[in-house]
Amino acid sequence: MLPPHLLALRPHQWSKNLFVLAALAFAWKDRTQAVAVDSGTILSVLAAFGAFCLGASAIYLVNDVLDVENDRLHPKKRFRPIAAGEVSIPTAWAMSGLCAAGSVGLGWLAGGEPVPVLAALVAYVVLNLAYSARLKHVVLVDAFCIAAGFLFRVVAGGLAAHAPVSHWLLLCTLFLALLLALGKRRAEIALLGSDGTAHRKSLGAYDAAFLDQMVTLLGAVTVVCYTMYTLDEETSAKFGEASGLVWSVPFVVFGVGRYLLLLQTSEQGGNPTRLFLGGDHWFLANLAAWVAVVWLALSGHLSFT
Repeated sequence: MLPPHLLALRPHQWSKNLFVLAALAFAWKDRTQAVAVDSGTILSVLAAFGAFCLGASAIYLVNDVLDVENDRLHPKKRFRPIAAGEVSIPTAWAMSGLCAAGSVGLGWLAGGEPVPVLAALVAYVVLNLAYSARLKHVVLVDAFCIAAGFLFRVVAGGLAAHAPVSHWLLLCTLFLALLLALGKRRAEIALLGSDGTAHRKSLGAYDAAFLDQMVTLLGAVTVVCYTMYTLDEETSAKFGEASGLVWSVPFVVFGVGRYLLLLQTSEQGGNPTRLFLGGDHWFLANLAAWVAVVWLALSGHLSFT
């Protein structure tokens, strides 16, 4: 068990910042990449990753301070260190300030071209502060704010790696993030029922049937968008005419289907972060298989003819 002060930083949520590494992963074998990926590029991207981890923790601390009274009434959030009284509010503010300072420092070290990574980081922090203060209570706007945060992560990784970010990567990220955000709202309604508005005002405007329709739609759009990416001419130019990325599509279909199943049948679907960290062994095995197939395809060991 982590100590309360470290737990308050929500380190398990840092896994979301793996999206910062996405552009670097695909730039690695990109035949059209003007600048080769070297150790300096990798260090810059890792600095950007660290900057977003500390920036996210700073925001989580602010959010937990602002929501402390509501969290104490929540069946799960009441165990968070600040709501449980294990970390005082003044200490939380101080920790948030230190995390913010460290985030800015790492963002500056990450550099970035043609726009500094720090610009994307500041935009991410400003958006999330607005989300914590007001926007998380506005129906649908809350989900799009979460999705925008993932887009800022991807863009920052591209800037640090000096690699252009594919429009397909941005679209897939957008649809996947919206799917997970609205799926989480669906799980909150199932958990809290009519008491949901006491914890999040926007839940009063959401309807379970509407959310079921949206997550189904977004799941389908995510799969279609990813499939089109693997077959696109631009993808062929980057990774070879016979790029085997298309073989990763079945794993994406399984992953989306498994997530929707867990969302409907268990509480695991309501916590995407823990799900990606091994909350479901089938989901984790499928994720590992997808990574392996993508690696083989980008390395030229898997082709589609």
